[in-house]
Amino acid sequence: LEFRRVLFRSAGPIYDDNGALLAVVETLRDISVQKRSQTALERLASVDGLTGVLNRRGFDEQMALEWSRARSNGLPITLLMIDVDNFKSFNDHYGHPMGDECLRTVARVLGEAVLRPNDIVARYGGEEFAFILPGADATGADVVATRIRTLMAEAAIPHSAGGIEGHVTVSVGGATVMPHTEASALDLICHADAALYQAKSSGRNCFVAWQQC
Repeated sequence: LEFRRVLFRSAGPIYDDNGALLAVVETLRDISVQKRSQTALERLASVDGLTGVLNRRGFDEQMALEWSRARSNGLPITLLMIDVDNFKSFNDHYGHPMGDECLRTVARVLGEAVLRPNDIVARYGGEEFAFILPGADATGADVVATRIRTLMAEAAIPHSAGGIEGHVTVSVGGATVMPHTEASALDLICHADAALYQAKSSGRNCFVAWQQC
């Protein structure tokens, strides 16, 4: 990542003993290092320390930004909520270090599922992840959800303590809307979360899309 030089300019007057202005001294200071440090800290505050994807704070910020952008441009926006199936039994059986490694692998798989540069992956909380797809319609949601589940199957993370067919799987709930003034990003999150709940209630390891009435 390249940074441009950031220069800070300041000016100070010089007066004589009678208060008359003699000159104005201008100084130019290179604050590129400080700016880089500030930017790095801001990025760090939005990144999940375990998985390397956006954390909940980063998700909230990007969700608000993409919602506003979609509404302004009259484009759809899709949100996928992804939950690791039977993760508690995985943690209990294999231990927390392996549980952490499992979450890192899931995050990597989600990163590999990204098809466009503006798609956004985040850890929503615990073993739940979120995938923001700006401009994607319901068909796009199905394509990405299928890709996620296919890549998870290829990852073949062993799960002999309650895993489906002996491996770690994920349930995916999705929602696609056309943003308008009466709705908010929270509505989209609620719809996707409801679809995720339905996917888990339907036996897990599947994708359920919320249907707008």
